[in-house]
Amino acid sequence: MAICLYNGTLISGFSVMEKCAVLIENGKVEDVFSQKRFEKKHFDSSTKLFDVNGAYISPGFIDTHIHGFNGHGTEDMSVDSILAMSADLAGYGVTAFNPTLYSSEEETLLKAMKAVTDAMGKEQGAKIMGIHLEGPFVSPEKAGVQRPETIKAVDLDMMERLWTGADGKIVNMTVAPEIKGMRELALYCLKRGIVLQAGHTNAMYENMVEGMQAGILHSTHLFNAMSQMHHRNPGAVGAVLIHPEMACEVIADGVHVHPDLLKLLQRDKPLDKIVLVTDALKPTEQSGDELFANGEQVIFQDGCFHRKVDGVIAGSALTMIKGVKNLVDYGFPIGDAVRCASSNPAQILRYNTKGQLIPGYDADIVVFDRHFNVLASIIAGKMTKNIL
Repeated sequence: MAICLYNGTLISGFSVMEKCAVLIENGKVEDVFSQKRFEKKHFDSSTKLFDVNGAYISPGFIDTHIHGFNGHGTEDMSVDSILAMSADLAGYGVTAFNPTLYSSEEETLLKAMKAVTDAMGKEQGAKIMGIHLEGPFVSPEKAGVQRPETIKAVDLDMMERLWTGADGKIVNMTVAPEIKGMRELALYCLKRGIVLQAGHTNAMYENMVEGMQAGILHSTHLFNAMSQMHHRNPGAVGAVLIHPEMACEVIADGVHVHPDLLKLLQRDKPLDKIVLVTDALKPTEQSGDELFANGEQVIFQDGCFHRKVDGVIAGSALTMIKGVKNLVDYGFPIGDAVRCASSNPAQILRYNTKGQLIPGYDADIVVFDRHFNVLASIIAGKMTKNIL
């Protein structure tokens, strides 16, 4: 079955075009054309036509850093939980995601990774691209909400067991460039196609430069859980800002990073190096008084989750569609905001058929209106949400 979305504003991943249509066949983008061509075009009777009434037609969002959603998460170590995340995320414009695991005991990591890999290929919503390991080879000095006792020194034998246990499905990994043995770990990961991200790091500027030389060219939630910039030691933050080749995640919820710092990124960082992520926790989009994440009770307050016991920020409650809206509110043009959520993560994590609406690419598409309400999600050519 073919699908044609017409009368929309197309965000291709690199440009924005008014009054366009997209034709989808066999799970791929078959053609992109103007409204005038649409009106002259003859469609087979089996093609379903959808008038989007001027709404945005965008590449689907790719969340490369997310722990949980709507009561389900990687901490559950359950195939059903991962599949529930997949189904629910599609309603928020997410068409692909990387379930993300905190540092944990090795046995726990192996169980959680098996749940993810067993879920792959069974999704009814957003596609699971692979696993993001947020540790365990990070700095205990910048643990954030991770448990310090689960953070490990570099251990290549352990890394081999994790890689094997994940069936080779580790896509990206957060590491601290300054810790002993990191160069050997980096070379191991790069040979297996794992994208390394500097994060949960107390690195000196020199450590970051050495990490870049070893291929650590991406960073995890910039400004959060990393050494800050000082005029005598630019630290991890300074290294990311100084070096245009360094990419960075940003949590655009207005809490984890001040909106004006995102304006600074927009001005000074190459656009294609900025990746919107949610870093969302399990209770995101849940309501009620009994919310839990990572085994601790949390409360939603001032735009994010806080640990109930001490009020410390526990994590994000952001969604990708809200993040795109926030970037626009902070001054990003709509095309640039969408690019941060789609084509940029696709390029940086080497998803070569995703993130753009051009012929031959996967038909992963989100339709949303000018108020950032998701109207439809299409994943691999299949409509998974439709309120058009």
